[in-house]
Amino acid sequence: MNITIQITSFTQNDWPIISAIYQEGIDTGIATFETKVPSWKAWNATHIKSCRIKAVSKDKTVGWASLSPTSRREVYKGVAEVSIYITSKYQNLGIGKLLLSALINESEKEGFWTLQASIFSQNTPSIALHKSLGFREIGYREKVGKLNDIWYDNTILERRSKLIT
Repeated sequence: MNITIQITSFTQNDWPIISAIYQEGIDTGIATFETKVPSWKAWNATHIKSCRIKAVSKDKTVGWASLSPTSRREVYKGVAEVSIYITSKYQNLGIGKLLLSALINESEKEGFWTLQASIFSQNTPSIALHKSLGFREIGYREKVGKLNDIWYDNTILERRSKLIT
């Protein structure tokens, strides 16, 4: 499939489609420990305002990425956690790489020096995507959370900016 993708920021007006894509991720069972999509108000309160982007193909949002702070402490103000979701019909087309690349660029413009990702260890495509863009595996958290009575490990990855020293 040959598609053209535009990467732009998203706002509350985009929440219905963003949350639907998020729900698809929840439904996979290996994208998040969340079991239901939060309200916009709850999601908005926990995510960084400047680093929220979406991938659009033919006026249709097909994926999104955002950052959330890892800590409220001032010393960690440049460290953030990555979230990235692609609608199922548009996976394996390179959209994740476009989104994550754009998110990295946006994060560096905003002064973030380290991005981290906690990914279900079974989610090998997401781990490979992150590694392809300079994230390195720094460890894993064994049985860090339970979903539907099953314990899951998370692989922990991080990317240190080469621009912010």
